[in-house]
Formats: sequence, structure tokens, C-alpha cells
Amino acid sequence: MLSCTAQASDLKQRQSELEAIQKQISNQQSALKDTSRQHEKLISLLKKDEQAIAAAAKKITNTRASLAQTDRKLAELDDRKAELDTLKQKQQKTLSNQLASAYLAGNHDYTKMLLNQQSPATIERLLAYYQFLNKARMDAIKQLQQTMNELTAIESEQKEQQTKLNELILNQQQQAKTLTQEQNQRQQTLKQIERTLNSHGAKLEQLQIEEASLKRVVEQALRAMKDNPSMEGLSSRQKLNWPTKGRIRVGFGSRRSGEVKWKGVMMAAPEGQSIDAIASGKVIYADWLRGFGMVMVVDHGKGYMSLYGHAQTLLKDAGDSVKKGETIALVGRSGGQTEPGLYFEVRHKGQAVDPARYCRR
Repeated sequence: MLSCTAQASDLKQRQSELEAIQKQISNQQSALKDTSRQHEKLISLLKKDEQAIAAAAKKITNTRASLAQTDRKLAELDDRKAELDTLKQKQQKTLSNQLASAYLAGNHDYTKMLLNQQSPATIERLLAYYQFLNKARMDAIKQLQQTMNELTAIESEQKEQQTKLNELILNQQQQAKTLTQEQNQRQQTLKQIERTLNSHGAKLEQLQIEEASLKRVVEQALRAMKDNPSMEGLSSRQKLNWPTKGRIRVGFGSRRSGEVKWKGVMMAAPEGQSIDAIASGKVIYADWLRGFGMVMVVDHGKGYMSLYGHAQTLLKDAGDSVKKGETIALVGRSGGQTEPGLYFEVRHKGQAVDPARYCRR
């Protein structure tokens, strides 16, 4: 048997070991809390980064549209200028011929014609002829003046449009630079986020949080949906086009992690490619969502909705009406994705259904 002194020493050692373990547990819990707080801050930073990317990408898209419109306007002005140049040459030739004819005919004094021993009928014909020639010359001069005025106006507008085109090109270059800077900042944020998710359990927990976020958005969308007779819903008998061109990387119902499954499909597609509405409807959600990035939800009526996630930018706002096949967003990698693509869902009365039932292969 151990002596009382030995027992006391052993108890003291075990208490010391217990305190050390408790301190270690406390330190780990504190570190987990710090990591969790850091992770939430990084998620908030990622949201800002991706919203900035979306804003820059939207500006670039709008600038491209303006550039195309300005190019078309310049082309129209060039065509009209060419027409007017040809018309001016014809009018100048006509006027030149008329002046030459008047010169060859000589100058006629109406008083002398009246004093000549010519018949009144002859004099009347001559007066009518010269009045006609004079009016034709005046009309030709007026038409030529109008052509010259329009040419001057077109040349002025061409200069304005060219100045606008140059400004748009400079804006596009600056916007592209801003987009690159924002994308680089996002990459730094993603690396830091990855360091905070160094275990399978932490990643699963994040997936569950993201799933809950999506569920809240769907519930919000359901409340916003209205029974509009003009919206026909979706039909599995009439196959629709997929919202973007690309292969399906992850199928509907596939396991993500643990009990978390995919409620839609992941489509691999190049960044910046257009995302089109699969059917006509009304946008009921357009914002950044944790885990899914820039997300848009469209109400198609009769309880049907489609959801588009991981977009680079959204080109429509909540409340906007959209037509079937209309571009509503651009493919991106928002929501913390490392590869560009589109997350696409179809839901009926809030329940996720396989999009392949409605979209053709």
C-alpha cells in the first residue's frame, strides 16, 4: 500500500495533469472561437470582393453595349455621308448644266421682248420658259444648300461620336484594370478562408450553413411569388434550353458531403459567358448569397421558379420582368468557387426538382 504521502503526491500530480488538460481544452476552444470569428470576417470580406467584381463586370458589359451602339451609329453616319456626297455631285452637275444653258441662251431683257414685233402668244411662251428655267435654278440651288447643311451636321456628329467612342475605350480599359485588381483581392481572401477550414468537420459545417442560407432565400422567394395568369409556369413536355452552354459537372441529387446533397446542377462554363432565362418570368431575388455568390431567382408562375448561382454579375434587378432566352447574368466563380461555372436549380412550390426534366440535353 502507498503511504499517505505517496497518495497525496499522486493526487497532486493527477490534479496538475487535469488542470493542464483543461487549460489545453480552454485554449483550443478559444482558438476555435477566434478561428470562427476570423472565418466570418473573411466571408464578409469575400462578399464585398465579389460584389465589387460584379459591379466592375456589369460596367464592362454596359460599356461593350455602348461601344457596339456607337460603332453602329458611326457606320450609319458614314453610309449617309457617302449618299450625300454622291447627291451633292449630281446636284452640282445639274446646276452647272442649267447655268451653262442660261449663258448660251444669253441675257434677255423682258422690256425689249415686249417692244419687239412678236406676237403676244410668242412673248407669253418665252416669258413662261424663262420663268421655268429661273425657278429650276433656284430649286437646284436650294437643294444643294440643304445637302451641304446636312453634310456639315453629319461631319459634326461623326466627330462627336468618335470622341464618345474614344472615351468608352478608355473607360473599358480602366474597368478591366479594376476588375483584375478586385479578382486578385478575392484570391487572397479565398486563400485565407481555406486556412480557416482545415478540417472535414469545419467544411461540412459551412455547407450546412450555406444550405440553410439557400433555404431562407427559397422561402423568401416563395413569399414573393404571385399568382400571375400571364406566367405559364414550366412543362416537362416542352423541353427548354439550358441557361448556358456547358457540360454538367455535378448532377442533381449527388452527395456533396455527409447528408448534404446537391439540390441543382453545376454546369462548367467559361467566365463571362451569358446566362439566359429558361422561360419568361419575374425576378424575385437578385443579390449575393453565402456559398452561392451572386444569385438570381426568377418566378415563372404556377409555383415554378429557377435559380442561377455563382454568377460573375447580375444584369437584372428584383422586380424586373424577363423574357425566355434573355440574358440575365454572366457566368462567374462567385461564392468562393475556384473554377467558373453556373449553379442551376428548378423548384416547384419550394421543392427542388431535376432541371433535366425541363431542359433538353
